[in-house]
Amino acid sequence: MDGTVIRARDVRMRYGRAEVLRGVDLDVRAGEVVALLGPNGAGKTTTIEIFEGFRRRSSGEVTVLGADPGKGGGAWRARLGIVLQNWRDHPRWGARQLLAHVASLYERPRDPDELLAVMGLTEQAGQAVSRLSGGQRRRLDVALGIVGRPELLFLDEPTTGFDPQARREFHELVERLARDEGLAVLLTTHDLAEAERLADRIAILVGGEVMAYGTPSSLAATARAASEVRWIEDGELRAERTADPSRLAFELHGRFGGPVPGLEVRRASLEDTYLGLVATGPDARDDEPEIFENSGRAA
Repeated sequence: MDGTVIRARDVRMRYGRAEVLRGVDLDVRAGEVVALLGPNGAGKTTTIEIFEGFRRRSSGEVTVLGADPGKGGGAWRARLGIVLQNWRDHPRWGARQLLAHVASLYERPRDPDELLAVMGLTEQAGQAVSRLSGGQRRRLDVALGIVGRPELLFLDEPTTGFDPQARREFHELVERLARDEGLAVLLTTHDLAEAERLADRIAILVGGEVMAYGTPSSLAATARAASEVRWIEDGELRAERTADPSRLAFELHGRFGGPVPGLEVRRASLEDTYLGLVATGPDARDDEPEIFENSGRAA
């Protein structure tokens, strides 16, 4: 492979007459963190499950770590790390006992005690899984996902229930694994700040289609094209949308010969772009250009 660990082209998924995925294209490379964003029902979980080999697609081409995930065997699965939204397994096992058991299934596992320390679970090592708090259980889920040193890690809402300190430490861990070990990560999250912090590229999935795919900076640049400048003139509130709000503010300053009454510059954020795409769905293509970077599609 050329460093691409996930390659998806025109992936479609139908449940009866309902088409949940309508031609998803996506690439993920080694050492890269990709965030998959979208509202509930957009098709994120279905997409992830197809890549993991848990669900068979209706049509399209998918290659994950050089194999069709629908045909991947045990050796292929051992190269994946998977953190689901909710696990309810082995409630009576101790946290360390469960982690050590899973570690024993791999050839080169991480040290369970070191991993518990990284996740802030040393004091809960002997505690039954069922008695862990929601945040503690989530951290154990992540530890279980990476104990086998995977080449590709799927994270489905990984920091749900994390306190700010635990979330920061987890972010640093993911960044270190991607940078130092070449781990590829496909992350789903509703936290846009988390996506901007972790992701090398962000894919926005709406209505079963990838509406935008690019670096956080490229998405933010598109958002800035919708900036709005407001001011008061002749006793009335004026507003103008522009791709260059600084220039417009400068021109207004010249026109007024000094401070501009009520001047306000509202720069659209990545959140605005995301919410705009979610609100308009696939019809957004009629009004705004798609953003695709190095994903096999034309920009």
